Amino acid sequence: MDTEMVGDSKSTKRPTLGDINGVLLPSDMINGWGPIWNFRARSDDLLICTYPKAGTTWIQEIVDMVQHGGDLQKCARAPIYERIPFIDICLPEFNISGVEKANARASPRTLKSQLPIQLLPPSFWKLKSKIIYVARNVKDNVVSYFHFHRMNKTEPEPGTWEEFLEAFIAGKVSCSSWFDYVHGWWEAKDRHPILYLFYEDMKENPGREIQKVADFLDVQLPESVLNQIAQHTKFECMKANPMTNYTTLPSSLLDHSISPFMRKGTVGNWKEHFTVVQSEQLDDLCAQLLKGTGLTFRTEL
Repeated sequence: MDTEMVGDSKSTKRPTLGDINGVLLPSDMINGWGPIWNFRARSDDLLICTYPKAGTTWIQEIVDMVQHGGDLQKCARAPIYERIPFIDICLPEFNISGVEKANARASPRTLKSQLPIQLLPPSFWKLKSKIIYVARNVKDNVVSYFHFHRMNKTEPEPGTWEEFLEAFIAGKVSCSSWFDYVHGWWEAKDRHPILYLFYEDMKENPGREIQKVADFLDVQLPESVLNQIAQHTKFECMKANPMTNYTTLPSSLLDHSISPFMRKGTVGNWKEHFTVVQSEQLDDLCAQLLKGTGLTFRTEL
């Protein structure tokens, strides 16, 4: 998104969801699907992928810091959404096109997508572009996604927590099934250069996971810089940083008075939302739908 293109005077009409190959996406994205699907990747692109609200902004800032050797000034050059184009986004009423912004970038590019594996533009697979994927446990992910829908005018109204959870479990939210999503990317890592990270591991030992990112990007960093990156990308620091907390966007897009874009950033906040029955339902679904995949998630640390 480009803040120069976005005005507070516009009021955003909440979109409906449409279907692309069995995946639900906001209507604006559906209408602009051609350029997204035909996006021309480059062999030296780095793509960051996550299901929405699984640590996307966190891993973006870590990657930018690693690429710039921990230089705080360089990472404060612009808001994160301008530094790393979001290729999926398409908001014609605001003259926003992630594809156009990405196409205008010189190589090497770092890009962001929240598309499930079957909808990723084929050029990324053909050129074997590097991809970093972050997965978050389903319970914290759905809670964060619910609050994001409440404040994000570019997503449909979420309804009540109970209604949203029901829709999420049924795959009737933007990006559809979390289970299909995390499993699809997990399988792809065996045939494509993908670094698959877990949100909970990043919370438990950020230095270790940042080192994985640096190794994946073939960047050598001294321990002092790794520690600096870990400190700079702590949730509390990022929540207070205008370059990462999305407060530079107008309330006509993201209304922080309803809920902050960066809300809790913890593992286990789901306990404040789930009933015992809801929690057991998600546990059963994970056991059933992730059985035999090798994928395991921690819901507390």
